[in-house]
Amino acid sequence: MARTVRVDGGQVRYLQDILVGPHLLRADEPVDVGGNDGGPNPYELLLAALGSCTSMTVRMYADRKQWPLEAVRVELAWARVHVEDCAACDKGIEFTDGIEMQLSFFGDLSESQRERLMQIANKCPVHRTLNSPIQIRAREAHP
Repeated sequence: MARTVRVDGGQVRYLQDILVGPHLLRADEPVDVGGNDGGPNPYELLLAALGSCTSMTVRMYADRKQWPLEAVRVELAWARVHVEDCAACDKGIEFTDGIEMQLSFFGDLSESQRERLMQIANKCPVHRTLNSPIQIRAREAHP
C-alpha cells in the first residue's frame, strides 16, 4: 500500500520538506530562478521517480528470468518542446513536455535479452501512469 506524501513549504522561499513515511526529502528551485538549490526541483523529482521505477522494474524482471544483469543505469532529461518539432503532437498546442530516457545494462546479456529489457523498461508503473490520462483533484483541507 502506498504511503501518504506530505509536503511542507513556505518557511524558506521555495524550499520544501517532503515526508514519505519515515523518509525526509527536500525540493527547491535553482538559484537562477529564485531558489537556494537546497534540493532537486519538482521536474527532477519526477525524473527520479521514473528512473528509479524503470530500474527497479528491469531488475525485478531480470531476477525472475535469472539473467546475468549486474547493474542498470537510467539517465533522464526533461524538456519543453515546440509542437512544430513534434510530429505526433496535437494541433492547437504550442508546447509539449518531453522526457528523454537512456538506459545502460551491465552484465553478460545477449542482444535478445537487452531488447526485452528495453521493452520491460517502457512498462514500469510510473511510465504507464505518466502515459495515461490522470485525474488530480485538489481541495482545501480544513484543520
